Amino acid sequence: MAEAKLRNAVVTGSNKGIGFETVKMLASNGVKVMLTARDEKKGNEAIQKLKQFGLSDQVMFHQLDVTDPASITSLVEFVKTQFGRLDILVNNAGVSGVNPYETVGSTVDWEKLTQTSDMAENCLRTNYYGVKETTEAFLSLLKLSNSPKIINVSSQAALLQNIPNQWAKRVFDDIENLTEERIDKVLIEFIKDFKEGSLENKGWPTFLSTYIVSKAATNSYTRILAKKYPNMCINCVCPGYVKTDLTKNIGMLSVDQGAASVVRLALLPDGSPSGLFFIREEMSNF
Repeated sequence: MAEAKLRNAVVTGSNKGIGFETVKMLASNGVKVMLTARDEKKGNEAIQKLKQFGLSDQVMFHQLDVTDPASITSLVEFVKTQFGRLDILVNNAGVSGVNPYETVGSTVDWEKLTQTSDMAENCLRTNYYGVKETTEAFLSLLKLSNSPKIINVSSQAALLQNIPNQWAKRVFDDIENLTEERIDKVLIEFIKDFKEGSLENKGWPTFLSTYIVSKAATNSYTRILAKKYPNMCINCVCPGYVKTDLTKNIGMLSVDQGAASVVRLALLPDGSPSGLFFIREEMSNF
């Protein structure tokens, strides 16, 4: 515990859901945590909620929109001033890529939820490029840590078996030749096919399409990072089907059950494996 008290963390998208619970659990383990949210009012309300748990001294708030480079830069500068370094980065912020306000009947039929090209582009911008740009901006502070960890919150839906497009699957899984440029090519092709209405013909997922592809890209990026920075512990995790706004609160797990899988990776001991994908606490292939 004494070592944990020396750690500093940033959790993106953490004013509610799994992100909020992750902040709460890390703070309970003696970690100093930066809670972030796009909306300042909601972020400050989340900080107020933490007071009832006696954790407000362990947590600070700063605005963050992972799709806005200036917002990312502002957060990095604030963390540098407040913490001096970063030990744990949890990339949790994400969107579903479908209409968040739409319901079809009394239950959610994911296959029938509206997907537009604007939603698709925003989903890629948030779930993949937001993760990538936030991570790259924090690398200099992570390198100052004795035990740096990056946890990318992903999804079991993004397993490559769920992407019929064989070319995309090969690119995402070819760890020896995998580059960010090759990931970009896949995403450019995906968006082109999306706009042309040829997802099914070209072998892309036909529902939650961008969510699945963006998280698969993030999983591959996690592997690139782990290979590039062997002194860091960098993994991705599916927290399970959790009751959050993203799942319209019909998941099977509570937010604390979901967050527990994220926090476990954030608090792994030194020398733990890197470049892996976990479904909750079980290691999975990609």
